Amino acid sequence: MIRYFFDIRDGAELYPDEEGLELPNERAAEIEAAHTLAAMARDATDLGDRHDTAIEVRTEAGPVFQLALVFEVNRLKN
Repeated sequence: MIRYFFDIRDGAELYPDEEGLELPNERAAEIEAAHTLAAMARDATDLGDRHDTAIEVRTEAGPVFQLALVFEVNRLKN
């Protein structure tokens, strides 16, 4: 098992994961990150016109991948 850390980037702010989660492989970490990001999107209330959120996944050896979601409102004229 590998310990993965899921740091949250919200705009310019970074919230490091101090505990991590032991998972069997990188694919399991991708699924965990995707579920977490989806939950964050469901709970978002104040997005403004654009809001960038990402989960930066790392192990003790260093960065592994980043999963990002960009909320952007494109207003259409009628």
